[in-house]
Amino acid sequence: MNKTRAVNDVFSFLNSKNWSSNRSFPVHISNQCRNITDLTKEKANVTNILISNLIISDLFMCLVCLPFTVVYTMMDYWIFGEVMCKMTSFTQCTSVTVSILSLVLIALERHQLIINPTGWRPNISQAYLGIGVIWTLACLMSLPFLTTSILSNDLLIYTTTLLLLQYCIPLFFIILCYLRIYLRLQKRKDMFEKSEYSNRAVQLRRINILLASMVAAFAVCWLPLHVFNTIVDWNYKIISPCHHNLIFSLCHLVAMAST
Repeated sequence: MNKTRAVNDVFSFLNSKNWSSNRSFPVHISNQCRNITDLTKEKANVTNILISNLIISDLFMCLVCLPFTVVYTMMDYWIFGEVMCKMTSFTQCTSVTVSILSLVLIALERHQLIINPTGWRPNISQAYLGIGVIWTLACLMSLPFLTTSILSNDLLIYTTTLLLLQYCIPLFFIILCYLRIYLRLQKRKDMFEKSEYSNRAVQLRRINILLASMVAAFAVCWLPLHVFNTIVDWNYKIISPCHHNLIFSLCHLVAMAST
């Protein structure tokens, strides 16, 4: 894999994420489409493929969820009907699941590259297969949002399971991967300081820091909404009804900022 190109790809993706908060919605969409086009022009590799999948997931969220969320926040009630309410919830759940599982695959790919460079590493075919599995699992996990009704007990079980599968467990796995990568790089610090390895060490360090930052941004942005939903699911009386919609809207907009 061309490490310099991979670093540039990740820089491009992260820059698009950081600029989104300062740009208008159409410009952000255009920027993400341009990123996908740029990546497809590069030589195909696992990193490019997984980053493109993350961008597509972001576009999915921006186009289907973000406009409705903004209107709901401004008007303080839902005006688009029951069908759109279900579709928006389904889309958001699917997109978030795809994003976190894509980050898991990226962490796994980086882990194998650095921890076990002579062992198994995902190839391009396996990357596409992994993406297909991710989208299938994400849609299946989100299907309950399309059902006509969910009983309160079933809803509590579902949302708690979703919290574990969509946030806690994947983040734990990702943190574990990057922790092992960090420890391995620290262990090989003396070797990498040699002139013949110094450039590669800098490139590895940069791309791993950027990818870890991307994970951290996702975790921080989605944490308030997950905490809010957990509190409401387990004991909704804790939050005052007059503050419920405001707190939810703020948490939701912070989560949307991760796109």
